[in-house]
Amino acid sequence: MIGKGMARRKLVLTVAAGCTAMVVLTACSSSSGSSGNSGGARGSGGSNHRSAAAAATSPVPRSFSATVDNPWFPLPPGRTLVYSGTKDGAKSTEYLTATRETEKITGIPCRVVEDRLYTDGTLHEATRDYYAQDAAGNVWYFGEDTAELDAHGNMLSTEGTWRAGRDGARPGIFLPAHPVPGASGQQEYYPGQAEDRFQILNLTSRVSVPYKTFTGTLRTKEWTPLEPGVVDNKYYVKGIGTVKEVTVKGGPFEENVLTAVRG
Repeated sequence: MIGKGMARRKLVLTVAAGCTAMVVLTACSSSSGSSGNSGGARGSGGSNHRSAAAAATSPVPRSFSATVDNPWFPLPPGRTLVYSGTKDGAKSTEYLTATRETEKITGIPCRVVEDRLYTDGTLHEATRDYYAQDAAGNVWYFGEDTAELDAHGNMLSTEGTWRAGRDGARPGIFLPAHPVPGASGQQEYYPGQAEDRFQILNLTSRVSVPYKTFTGTLRTKEWTPLEPGVVDNKYYVKGIGTVKEVTVKGGPFEENVLTAVRG
């Protein structure tokens, strides 16, 4: 799903009981592979381990806000992004809505984002995602409540549901305030359920989607140890957020492209 990614993502971090964290961005971590178009497989590793940036302790709860205005991933309340694509071999339509609702997780006020995924015209997944932004402009991901539905709207599974602070789950930085090519990390951490990772490839890509053609987009490589060998590319545009996500290696082909912006 576009909001979280078809793989998943995270920045390297450790969260203590008082909601403080040490965040480290690395240019090429051993798990991120190369920065080519599709990237390396999960176990390939990279030879360059130089540090790209290191932030001090993250803001305490009072330094977080549910107002997410990072230019690469803004969440203005009331706006809906509409996507079309392919998932599990079926045609899909996805609606990503930044609601006016907020919810506190580990004492942090989070923006609630509703994600509705339809396949072949039927609601397949309904998700509530939780994002917050720190004073430095980094967007944090604090969890999700996910429901997979059958053709009649009955719940089949809540697999993938997690929240920071529960059962050892920890939040991650979904997108840094100042993306740097080569930087990589984790976006979430709930063992066996949510372990998405990313690497920033460049900020100069050109991409065409039904909504518009863009230049100067932020392109990332995304993967998770839970799906070895599967790599996605994601494209972000300033002022909008995600405009395209596509499988570039391994696994069944999946794609989501932006078709409309409402609100």
